[in-house]
Amino acid sequence: MSVHETLKAWAWRIKRDGVTLWFACKSPATPWYAKALGVVVVAYALSPIDLIPDFIPVLGYLDDVIVLPALIWLTVKLLPAPVLISCRSQADEWMRTEGRKPRSRAGVVFVLVVWLGAGALGYLLLRDRW
Repeated sequence: MSVHETLKAWAWRIKRDGVTLWFACKSPATPWYAKALGVVVVAYALSPIDLIPDFIPVLGYLDDVIVLPALIWLTVKLLPAPVLISCRSQADEWMRTEGRKPRSRAGVVFVLVVWLGAGALGYLLLRDRW
């Protein structure tokens, strides 16, 4: 298998596991701690906007290449095996029929709240210095 094919397969698994977590968050068999982390990860993973915009050199792709896959991996590891198997099959079916990942309005709200919070914090920290 070439490097290109290996990376493509890895990216597909990450995308599938993001959808898997979407289904796991809805499952009553998912433990609360996995569900709590999963909600944050899914909201961000399925958000159409990034926390760190891609036009920022290096950092823009850091979240897409390192942070998000690491969070998806961690959350998947927290899922019990039966839940993971069930949700992966649901995700495979979704990907096969829909051909894309779902979108998350909650993800957009999450990213906007983080940006607004960072802006407010920056203002509070810097307002007395001007």
